[in-house]
Amino acid sequence: MREILLVGIGGFIGAILRYILSSMIQNDGSSFPWGTLVVNFIGTLLLGIVVYSAELVEFINQDIRVFLTIGVLGAFTTMSTFGLESFNMFENGNYLMLGLYLAGTILLVFLGMFVARSTVDLVGNTLQVTSPLQPSP
Repeated sequence: MREILLVGIGGFIGAILRYILSSMIQNDGSSFPWGTLVVNFIGTLLLGIVVYSAELVEFINQDIRVFLTIGVLGAFTTMSTFGLESFNMFENGNYLMLGLYLAGTILLVFLGMFVARSTVDLVGNTLQVTSPLQPSP
């Protein structure tokens, strides 16, 4: 029951954050879904930072990890919205925009995870922190 409440509270927060940020970005009247694209990139970047930081140091306990990864960031990222927007572009014959959106989303979420992992590794190396999950040399 505890984890369900953590996911629910985190989801509430993540959904509100997604709505606010996406609305702020999409406020330009553009038909391209910039808000969803940016939210997915930021969500992926933050998810990577949380997951890889938890591997590196043990400051994120199971409750915080569930709250952040499944709750907040699970509701914050918008893959279902991405699917709907992509399909709408397809149905409307906006194939160029669809291709750019698909490629941009895939590249940016991959880049977000790459930047997150690289940043956490760099900070860990700088602070000389070793992961408890990896054997020491």
